[in-house]
Amino acid sequence: MSSEQPTTKKSKSHNEGHRQRLRERFIIGGADALPDYELLELLLFMAIPRRDVKPIAKELLSTYGSLSALMNAPHGSLSQMDGISENTATAIKAVTAIAHRMIKQEIIKQPVLNNWTRLMDYCHMSMDFETKEHFRILFMNKKNMLIADEVQASGTVDHTPAYPREIMKRALELGATAMILMHNHPSGDPKPSKADIEMTRQIIEASRPFNITVHDHIVMARGCHFSFKQEGLI
Repeated sequence: MSSEQPTTKKSKSHNEGHRQRLRERFIIGGADALPDYELLELLLFMAIPRRDVKPIAKELLSTYGSLSALMNAPHGSLSQMDGISENTATAIKAVTAIAHRMIKQEIIKQPVLNNWTRLMDYCHMSMDFETKEHFRILFMNKKNMLIADEVQASGTVDHTPAYPREIMKRALELGATAMILMHNHPSGDPKPSKADIEMTRQIIEASRPFNITVHDHIVMARGCHFSFKQEGLI
């Protein structure tokens, strides 16, 4: 685990001046006035109060490749980085969790099918950086409002089991009348496999006796996705 290092009085004065200028630029110009590394600096200011965090911010972005990948990195991976303590890693993950929850709350407020772009933002944020496949279901009521978002199964890097009987049982427990199926491909290719297509068919068949509609099956990959409905597979 890394820890923050002490600074001299001279460097402390310089840091304080830099921090104040950066805060003022953010307050006046908003997030668009700052590049990614400076936005990250603002967050690190609160977690690391007595150190120049610009090199840390740049190193984090260089290591993970993007702000999204960094914010979605596992806690254990972050805390192994030079200059990042467990407390700092927790602060980064807390901001990510808040962002996830904000988008989810926006989705819940209105019918999911009327807010598709925001739904995809939420799903990409939740699943793009997973290293294993997860099969997830969005359960909806008769007004197509989200009532539950649940991971039904987790698998390996290229396979996740899904059991129609268990899915129907859970849908009935929740009183759901519609679902959107979803799983991720850590490989980065969102194209569904033959097994994905067959699994979807089985779930749709199982849902019919209960009058539960399967609106779509979305395969998520980093920065892209595949919609069964849009591609004519549902």
